[in-house]
Amino acid sequence: MRYLACIIFFLSTVPGLLGQINTDQVLRVGQNALYFEDYMLSIQYFNRVIQSKPYLAQPYLFRAIAKLNLEDYAGAEADATTAIEYNPYLTDAWEVRGVARQNLDRLPDAVSDYDHALELLPRNRQLLFNKALAEQDMHEFEKADSTFGILLSSYPGYDSGYLGRARLRLEQQDTVGASADIEKALSINKSAANAYILRADIAIHRDQDFARALDDMNEAVKLLPRVAGLYINRAYLRYKEDDYFGAMADYEYALQLEPLNTTALFNRALLEMETQANDRALADLDRLIELNPSDSRARYNRAVVNNAKGRNREAIEDISYVIAEVPELPDPYFMRSRFAYEAGDMRAAERDYNRGMQLSKNVNEAARRREKLGGMITGADVQPEDRPGHHVPSDEETARRFASLLTVDDNANIQEEYNNTAIRGKVQDRNLSIEPLGWLEVVYYAADNELRPDTYYTKEIDDLNATRMLRGLLRVTRDVSPLTADESERHFKSIEQYNLAMSEGNARAIDYIGRGLDYMTIHDYASAARDFTKALELTPGVAAAHLLRAQAEYHQWQIAENDKSGDDTTDAATRAAMRRKYLDDALTDLTAALDRSPNMAQAWYNKAVAHIEAQDFTSALAALNRAIECHADMGEAWYNRGYIYLSLGNERLGLADLSRAGQLGILPAYNLIKRFTR
Repeated sequence: MRYLACIIFFLSTVPGLLGQINTDQVLRVGQNALYFEDYMLSIQYFNRVIQSKPYLAQPYLFRAIAKLNLEDYAGAEADATTAIEYNPYLTDAWEVRGVARQNLDRLPDAVSDYDHALELLPRNRQLLFNKALAEQDMHEFEKADSTFGILLSSYPGYDSGYLGRARLRLEQQDTVGASADIEKALSINKSAANAYILRADIAIHRDQDFARALDDMNEAVKLLPRVAGLYINRAYLRYKEDDYFGAMADYEYALQLEPLNTTALFNRALLEMETQANDRALADLDRLIELNPSDSRARYNRAVVNNAKGRNREAIEDISYVIAEVPELPDPYFMRSRFAYEAGDMRAAERDYNRGMQLSKNVNEAARRREKLGGMITGADVQPEDRPGHHVPSDEETARRFASLLTVDDNANIQEEYNNTAIRGKVQDRNLSIEPLGWLEVVYYAADNELRPDTYYTKEIDDLNATRMLRGLLRVTRDVSPLTADESERHFKSIEQYNLAMSEGNARAIDYIGRGLDYMTIHDYASAARDFTKALELTPGVAAAHLLRAQAEYHQWQIAENDKSGDDTTDAATRAAMRRKYLDDALTDLTAALDRSPNMAQAWYNKAVAHIEAQDFTSALAALNRAIECHADMGEAWYNRGYIYLSLGNERLGLADLSRAGQLGILPAYNLIKRFTR
């Protein structure tokens, strides 16, 4: 979260009559979960209160707070807005929405929200602080200075207030005033990491004292050891002090913390170029351009590396792109002139050389533009227009970034830190794989899920349970519990009992379904599919039987996909066709089930999963739309649709769907939101 808001909410109850659930008690338990940072769990409690009494403001407010902590700023803004609509005098709702909007870079709207809250709480410390930061980022420096003045006159011992004003004074080139505020903050709090960061900034830009700046940055890293930007800045200082190994180590660790940090990638590439590690530099520059094809700095330096590796054509392509982007800069023309000369194209070499000489007449402008293409950068050098939120990416850029994200794993050390099956805390920081969610299974054994304790209801499966002719209670879930030895033995014995009964020649369709379910439970999917086929022969068109056979066929496809040992032989194409047939058969059965039961959300969802496996995203989207129409609270469907939207380049719809999925208890949704937007 770029803007920290230490929002303290007193736990209170909502007066009112009891609905279908005890909303007072459920809201109170949700608040307790929120207090103990069980954000995902608290959202589920607030969902239940909202479902029972959607006109209450407080459950929306508390859900907004949970989403804010999970860095789902758009979702937090929407909930806070609803809370305000129901109760415009709820000060906390204005504050939460302001913080959400500030993190979404909607600064005027954030200031407006803070002003509304300040009408009710005119001397609130956090409101004044956040408002001042927003005003500063809007370059309304006089207003920001006035707000900081009010803040510090009311709270003279507030160290963050002095640091905020120091940042403002630095932006106004008042380093003397900024230094005084920094020292005042450190006299109040020696552990104020931002004070060391700002003091290092002054040492760098005013005094060029890199050694002193490095001492301060070391202190900041000790206090904030998981912030990638600090390692990038320390690497820059180590480089200035000729500590190349230390600089490289810091860039490596920064990229372990944030694998898509473009500043770290760019600086590491420059350092690798300087140490003649051209292959590694080329890999970093390739990744940068994959993430942002319009990155002229990366293309400029990749042209240099490609030329050094003898790849003249690729070098000319990159430098030509740079010239098209910044045609007033002479250096790229001189570079392309040299490349053309080396390629034997004297006419092109002379033309570019002459153009470069003509542009070089404006020396000052050339020097200024040159800075855009070379030199290491620190976090402080990144301008606002370079930050997320100011550039609206195209669909193609969004799809490319998402595809790149799929290849990135989080740092293993971070995974160990968060290696906890509990759902407490900032789950968006967990190391989770980024992939679509899988099949909704019909099973006898579902794993406990604290977020979503209830399995899905499918009428056709409930009808099977109602016959009381099966040897267990069927459930619909994605969280399948692994079998114990006793459970496995029970199903083997059940199969033997079915075999004995069927040998007498009076088998019914329900018997084949029952034995098929036993086979599927012990993972004998081929036998299960045969039994479901027999059931359909006896009673054609039963939607549940088609649904179950599709599940068996899908698992046969999964097994075949994981066993490609024979694909290096001449019959590889035949084997691939056989594997695909399982998936096609599953789709055919799901279609048959939906012909009989067109509102079966589970079948629509599973059909979408099969289409995703076949890379048919258009059909998958259509199926997911129908699944959501049939069951609006199916979190898996929202997650997979958001995943597809991002893969197709639609960031707005993708993140909105992921927000809804997280609200419905799909834990990976918040991880994907953070990793995509950071």
